[in-house]
Amino acid sequence: MNLLEKYKVYIKAENLFQPRDKLLLAVSGGVDSVVLCELCKQAGYDFVIAHCNFQLRGEESTRDEQFVKELAKKYNAEALVKRFDAEKYAADNKVSIQVAARELRYQWFNELISNESLVIGHWVVTAHHLNDNVETMLMNFFKGTGINGLKAILPKQGRIVRPLLFALRKEIEQFAEENNLSWVEDSSNASDKYTRNYFRNKLIPGIKEVFPQVEENLANNLQRFREAEQLYQQAIDQHKKKLLELKGNEIHIPVLKLLKARPLHSILYEIIKDFGFTAHQTDDCIALLKSETGKYVHSHSHRIIRNRTWVIISPNQSTGADNILIEKEGNIDFTDGNLEIKKLQTTNLKLQTSNQIAQLDAKKLSFPLILRKWKQGDYFYPLGMNKKKKLSRFFIDQKLSLTQKEKTWVIEMNKKIIWVVGMRIDDRFKITDATKEILQITLINAK
Repeated sequence: MNLLEKYKVYIKAENLFQPRDKLLLAVSGGVDSVVLCELCKQAGYDFVIAHCNFQLRGEESTRDEQFVKELAKKYNAEALVKRFDAEKYAADNKVSIQVAARELRYQWFNELISNESLVIGHWVVTAHHLNDNVETMLMNFFKGTGINGLKAILPKQGRIVRPLLFALRKEIEQFAEENNLSWVEDSSNASDKYTRNYFRNKLIPGIKEVFPQVEENLANNLQRFREAEQLYQQAIDQHKKKLLELKGNEIHIPVLKLLKARPLHSILYEIIKDFGFTAHQTDDCIALLKSETGKYVHSHSHRIIRNRTWVIISPNQSTGADNILIEKEGNIDFTDGNLEIKKLQTTNLKLQTSNQIAQLDAKKLSFPLILRKWKQGDYFYPLGMNKKKKLSRFFIDQKLSLTQKEKTWVIEMNKKIIWVVGMRIDDRFKITDATKEILQITLINAK
């Protein structure tokens, strides 16, 4: 089959788009995107051309923009062009130029196809080809992205489709020559300062000296990796279904059950990576399974807290969480109010009798503390009593309504409840004549 026939077969086999769909072609002006335009024209697809000018190569960037506009005229297609200040975006967001260009590009494409009043297109179509995919797979492998990275670029992700992933660069260049197509060359492609260019210009040619068929061999492996990743994901999903319990916006995982899961490292990583944790933190999380209550590991957005027989994945933002780590003095917001936590000296201290204020012997306490909703089986030693009482019994004695019970929180330290918030402290942590420093916790704005 020639390239056009392979193109049609691939689109149908991967179910990328339908003959009546309107396409938004991402066109840089290079040979790959020019061939994409020609194939879409010969295959009879209706398309609009979109070009991003990142203004990184001076006159060359302007030349590329003008070339794409003329190319659109050739195909009697609408040309959409947008100029970006990629360098400023990269600096403002502390990312590389490559990442900045990618983010700006896809943000704009998404805006175009999401605007129903414009009816620009049903799909964003890019000209990524098989060599791009091999390079991506190798880059992911050396970055340590795991099996998920080995599948590299997929033919369809959301509304982005890549119908040239089956074709080698040499096939695309041959098609361009056979059809007398013109294109522009990006001078930055010759520079090895970019990671992809180093793989393309140095690493893969070097490997070819030992394995001449390296590109074809790796291309065949891509399909195997895609299928292996599907099997892997099916197994991970089964483990998640058995292990994860969703409670509000928290994930609760039984420690003993997780410790029996095999292979533990991979399963745990696949669980935590969705909450901002890196592969390097997996060992820390495994250590957490054997630590005492109150220990935790955190990412930029979440914490994994060891709480008795559970590990709990909870948002760092305390409001809305049902298990909140208190690491130091200060203010804590939670669903049903606010807490003010501070240490006071006993000298000239006014003792409080309000249920909204807990005054505790600081010497008997240590951070971190855990603020959480009460649960069945909880017990404490109510102030003035030397024997324990279950909270469920305590609530009956206090004649609490169901709604009041549902809004009850406790603060605990090392599996011991120190305060039923807004009601009673634990007798074991009360102030005595020997107390020199007090930890005062005040409930504010109770809801």
